[in-house]
Amino acid sequence: MPTQSSINPKIFKAYDIRALYPEEINEEAAYKIAKAYAAWLKPKKVALGYDVRTSSKPLFEEVKRGLTEMGVEVFDVGLITSDMIVFATGNYNLDGGIVVTASHNPAEYNGMKLYRENAAPISIDSGLAEIRDIALAGKFPESSALGKVTKLEIKADYLKKVFSLVDTSKIKPMKVVVNPNFGAAGEMIEHIAKKLNLELVKLNFEPDGTFPKGQPDPSQLENQKETGELVRKSGAAFAAMWDADADRCLFLDENGEFVMGCYATAILAEAMLDQHPKSKIVFDTTLIWPAIDRVTAAGGVPLVNKVGHPFIKERMKKEDAIFGGETSGHFYFKNYWYCDNGMVPFLLMLKKLSTSGKKMSDLANYLRNKYPNGFKLIRKEEGIPEKLKEIEKKYADAKIEHIDGVSVEYPDWRFNARASNTEPLLKVFLEAKSQKLVDEKLKEVVDLIEN
Repeated sequence: MPTQSSINPKIFKAYDIRALYPEEINEEAAYKIAKAYAAWLKPKKVALGYDVRTSSKPLFEEVKRGLTEMGVEVFDVGLITSDMIVFATGNYNLDGGIVVTASHNPAEYNGMKLYRENAAPISIDSGLAEIRDIALAGKFPESSALGKVTKLEIKADYLKKVFSLVDTSKIKPMKVVVNPNFGAAGEMIEHIAKKLNLELVKLNFEPDGTFPKGQPDPSQLENQKETGELVRKSGAAFAAMWDADADRCLFLDENGEFVMGCYATAILAEAMLDQHPKSKIVFDTTLIWPAIDRVTAAGGVPLVNKVGHPFIKERMKKEDAIFGGETSGHFYFKNYWYCDNGMVPFLLMLKKLSTSGKKMSDLANYLRNKYPNGFKLIRKEEGIPEKLKEIEKKYADAKIEHIDGVSVEYPDWRFNARASNTEPLLKVFLEAKSQKLVDEKLKEVVDLIEN
C-alpha cells in the first residue's frame, strides 16, 4: 500500500493536479488521490478517461482501482479530450468525472482534472484542498463492496452535442489546416470534416504521447511558426490549433498570422451573438477593448471578469451569459455546462467566415489595427502585492479597477497586472490606440516593476 510520503502536496495546483512523472506523481499517488476524491465527494457513479501521454494509461488504471475499492461505479470512457469528460459527467448525469492529463505540459508531466456533479470543476477553492489533505493523511473509509467498471462509448453523443451548439447549415466547404499537437482531438476533427465537407490539411495529427516536437501548446511560437508556414503553402482559409487535451483552441489567419486569444474571443463572441442576440458575454480582464468593441456593436452586454475557469464559469452562471472567453484560448458555453470546449470554437469560426463573406485576416486586422497590444511575463518569487500597490500609486490619476490584480485605464491606453494563479509570475498585458504607445507604455510599466 502507498505510504503517506508517496504524495508531494505541491502537485495540487489552483485548478488541477499536475507534476513530473514519475518523480512527483506516480501510480501510488494516483491511487490515493482517487480514494481521497471518493471519500470527499462520496459519488456513486464517476466517468474516467485519459489523454495520449505514455504514462496516462498506468495512472488511469490506479485511479480506477482506487475508485472501485471505495465502492464507486466507474464508467470507462477511454482515450478522450478533457472537454469530453465534462460531456460524460454532465450528459449522463453522473456524480463526477476524472481525466488523467497534464494538458499542454511537456510529455514528462502528468496529472488529473477532477469534476463533480453537473460537470462542475473541482479547484483548490472548491474541494481540491480537502482532497489533497485526505490523500496526504492516507486514511480512507472502508467500502462493503467493490464498484463495478462499465465501458461507456461517448463519441457519437459528444459530437451530437457539439453540433447542437452551432448552426452548421450555414458553414461552407473550405480548406483548413488543423494541428492537434499530437493530442486526442484528431478523431473528432475527422468526423467534423466529413459532416461539413471540409478539406483538412493535417499537421501533427496522429496521437503520440511522446510529443516528438516538444510541448503540445498552441501558444508556443514554434508551434505557430510551423502551422503558419503550412497555411501559406496550402492556401487554406485558416488554421486551428489545439493543446494536447484539446480544451483550448487557437487560430491563425490565411496569411499564417496568429490571432491572439483576445481577438478570437471578440470574433467568436460576435458569432455567438448572431445566434443569441442581446446576450451577455464574459471575458477576462487582461485585454478587454476588442471584446467590448465587437460585443457592443453586435448588441450584446460585455462583462469583464477575473482570469481563471472557476471565476469565468461562476460569473457566466450568475449573469446567465451565453459565452465566455479568455486570452489563453479557453472558450466557455452556457449550453455546455458553462464549461470550455475545443471543438465548438472551431465550428463557430467556420460559420463566421462562411456567413460574413470575409477572410479571417479581415476580421482579425480590424482588431489588430484598432487595438494593438503587448505583454510581459515577469518572474517574481515574492513581493508581488507590494509591487501592485506601487503600480496603483504611480498611476493614481487613471481609472483603477481591482477585478483581478490591478487594471489601469486611460483614454488611449490601459494595462492589467496580476499574479499568475499557477507560477511565480507577474503578468502584464497592455493595450493602446497605437503600436507606438504600446511599446512606450509597456516599457514604462515593466521598468517600474523590475526596478
